[in-house]
Parts: sequence; structure tokens; C-alpha cells
Amino acid sequence: MEPQIEFEMRNVHKTFFGVKALTGVSLVLKSGSVLGLIGQNGAGKSTLMNIMGGVHSPEQGEMFLAGKPFRPKRPRDAVEAGIGFIHQELNLFTNLSVDENIFIDGFPRLARTPFIDRKRIREKTKELLDRLDLDVSPRAIVESLSPGERQLVEIAKVLATDASIIIFDEPTTSLTARETERLFSVITKLKERGAAVVYISHILGDVVNLADDIAVLRDGALVATGPVADFPVPKMITAMIGRDFHSIFPERHAKPGDKEAFRVENLSQPGIVGDISLAVRKGEILGVFGLMGSGRTELARMVFGLDEFESGSVFVDSAPLPKHDLASSISAGLGFVTENRREEGLLMPLSISENIGLVSLPDFCKGMLRLVDRKAMYGKSAIAADELKVKAGSYERQSAKSLSGGNQQKVVIAKWMMARPKVLIMDEPTRGIDVAAKFEVYTIMNELAAKGTGVLFISSEIEELMGIADRIIVMSRGELVGSFGREEFDQERIMKAAFRQEEEVEEAV
Repeated sequence: MEPQIEFEMRNVHKTFFGVKALTGVSLVLKSGSVLGLIGQNGAGKSTLMNIMGGVHSPEQGEMFLAGKPFRPKRPRDAVEAGIGFIHQELNLFTNLSVDENIFIDGFPRLARTPFIDRKRIREKTKELLDRLDLDVSPRAIVESLSPGERQLVEIAKVLATDASIIIFDEPTTSLTARETERLFSVITKLKERGAAVVYISHILGDVVNLADDIAVLRDGALVATGPVADFPVPKMITAMIGRDFHSIFPERHAKPGDKEAFRVENLSQPGIVGDISLAVRKGEILGVFGLMGSGRTELARMVFGLDEFESGSVFVDSAPLPKHDLASSISAGLGFVTENRREEGLLMPLSISENIGLVSLPDFCKGMLRLVDRKAMYGKSAIAADELKVKAGSYERQSAKSLSGGNQQKVVIAKWMMARPKVLIMDEPTRGIDVAAKFEVYTIMNELAAKGTGVLFISSEIEELMGIADRIIVMSRGELVGSFGREEFDQERIMKAAFRQEEEVEEAV
């Protein structure tokens, strides 16, 4: 039996700041089917889904839901029509509990009273969490959850609506391998019960495994569609970027120097990291691998001065840094590309130019009153944005929040590149960006290293660490458990090192 058409979009157009985000896009979603939607950052994927979800209105074109004209004026209209949207950037209130977040759009009431039925909320939340195999209390405050747990709560929030169309926008960026398996199982069950699913991801292997059909967007236009069997990964990449793509990683020409750029000695914080010592040479890219909860991000935040640590020392160019002092870290030449660009990396309402100029702001303050020379700052910011190929209509007028996730990440990196750091810590810098944008980020790392910058590169993807790093260290349960030179790179050995302490704990039990 042929699947029914659940949703149809015809000839949709959308423009932002004079830039065409979508040009004549027509798309069909079928019940009981998964559509894999792929494209580079800025290709128009999020804009397309935001139009479906009532966030934006099309300037031209039509939409049909279950055969009837559909034109939502606000997100609430789409939710009530049965469209669920799981955004790449989470929309959770971190100061509220899990159950409060899940039912924030409509709390069930006790019969004939204005009072919230707390018992019913907790029971329903527990059901949803069990479906996702998420072992957290419905009353847990979201702020206390890991990024992966928060992502699953966001998914539970949409499942609570019993939506007939569910859009997953980069849903695995914060998930562990086990959490990703749970999610894929949920998507399969949604498909079996007749839901139409849109799955957006830059992890093309996942798209192949999940999708029934593929749709490829490039520069706001739909350039290819068809059954997944017709789209091997190389063909997907070619369709996404408009040319053959021969290598995922750029060639590395320069070699690390002998002089030390950065050193950590015996850094400890009880319960988080223990007795960490490492060094990065000038021009070296040091990869850091570890499973979720290994302490990688916590270590990065401590050495940069964002979080406190009990003992240990951090050195840049052999000079010690004061503990928990951001200004001193930046002045000494330490930079930090955070994994959480939305909450920590950008001031979303500010313009692209203002965001890029943030770290270097003191360089543009003139005179006794230290007034900002905006013209000079905007000029330098534009050069940095151009170098990273940030796709925008106007750097000075367009806000960071209006950009795609990949272009937002480029703005974060441009901010630090303009500050000319001696050492740059990059925490998951390629998370949620497409294969071509990843290549650009890797190229930036190579260029920084060639100029003598030390790079500390944290990633959950062993393949990219092996493709770009000079050396890889492995963390597990807050400790360093392995170190591998380039000639020793082996995916199985690195994974075994990451799991080593977990295995020791299980044996002890």
C-alpha cells in the first residue's frame, strides 16, 4: 500500500536581509516514512522547517496538511495541527523541572479546579522518559542534566504532543552512542505508527540508515530528491556542495615546533578531574578524546578560567596564569571556542560584526574615554568573517541569531582568530556543521598551527581527531588514560583506552 501524503509544500520562497534563503522549494512528506533532509549550513534546511513550524511565513508558495491548505501564523498553530519540532538548539527552561518543561505549553488540571494535576504530570512524564530509556526523575531540574539528557527531554516534550509530523533537526549532536541508539529506536517506532518524520543531520551514515527518501538543499534550492537507495554517501556530498569532494581532511604541511605553547600541571578538582598534566607545543594540534562524562569539557573550562579547580597550575608561554581569571587568560593569549555556542559563544541579539569584535574590543577603544572605534572594528570583523566564508546579507546589521548553526560557529571561531591567540582550545568545533564547513574548520586549525598557535582540539569523533591531530590524549572518568602519537593512531586502541576505567570499575564490582 502506497504511503499517504501527510504534508506538501509547493514553490516556497523566503528572503532574509536581501539574501534568498529558499527559492521555489517543493517537498512531500509521507505518513509512515522518514525523509532525510541534507545540505550545507546555510542551505535553507532550518528556514524550510521553521516555515513548516510557523516560525516564519513564506513570501510565496503554498502548503497543504492532510490535503487541506495550511498557513500557520505562529508556532502554536503548527503544534495544534500536529507538527512537532525538535530543534538543534534546545528550547528548555533550565531552572524548571523535567516534567514542567514537558508540559509547559499546557498543564493538565485537576477536575473543575484551576490547580495543576501534579500526579498526572509526573506519571505521564515517567512514561515518556521510559520510552526513551532515560533514567532521570521527572522532578529533576534540567540544569542538573547532561547535554545528552537534555536533548532526550526535548524529544520527550514533542512525543507528549502525539504529533503526526515530527522534525528532528540535528538531534544527535549532544548524544552518546547509546543515547543515539535509543533515539533511532524511537524514530523507527514513530514511523511504524504512521508518523511522517523529517530527519536533518550532517552525519550522513545515520541518514542512510534511517531515511526512506532523501532531499538535498543547496543555496536555498531543492537540487535532488529520491529513494535513499539512489543516494550513496559520495553522491550526497556531491549534491550538497555542487562539486566532487575528494578529501574530508586538508593536507597538513607544517610540523609542530619544539617550544612549548601551553602546559597544565597536576590540575585537580575533586569529583571532576584528577591530577591532569599535559603540554601543547607551538604549532601542534593536540586532540582530546573521551566518552561523555570523561571530564574533557570540564578540563577545558578550568584551564581557561571559566570554572574553579582546587590545585594545579596552567602556563602559557611558560608564564603561570592566575586561577579562575578569564581576563588574565585572554590577555595571556588563551582562547576558547565553547561547545555551547548559543548560550556561551555568542550574544545572539547583537550583530555579526559586534560578536566577532567582542574579544578584541579593547584594541578598538580610543582616547581617554576609551570610546569604541566602531568603523575600525567593523572593518576588521568583516575581514575575519570573509576569511571564514560566513554567509550573511550584512555583517553590521544582521544578528547572530538569524544565522544557521554552522555560520554561528564560524562567527565564534572568527571572534577568537581576530584576537590572534597563542593557544586556542576548541571544544567540539565541528558539532552540527556540514562536511564542507568541517573541512573549512580543519583548514583553519592547520593555518593556525602553521603560524605557531597551539591548538587543543576536543572531539567525540575519533575519525576527525585521527585526520587532523598530531597527537591524541584520552580521558576517562576525569583522568588521562592514554596518549598516542600520529604513528600510533588506531581507532580500536583509542576506544579501548576510553573504556578502560569503566571496565575496571565493572570488574571491581
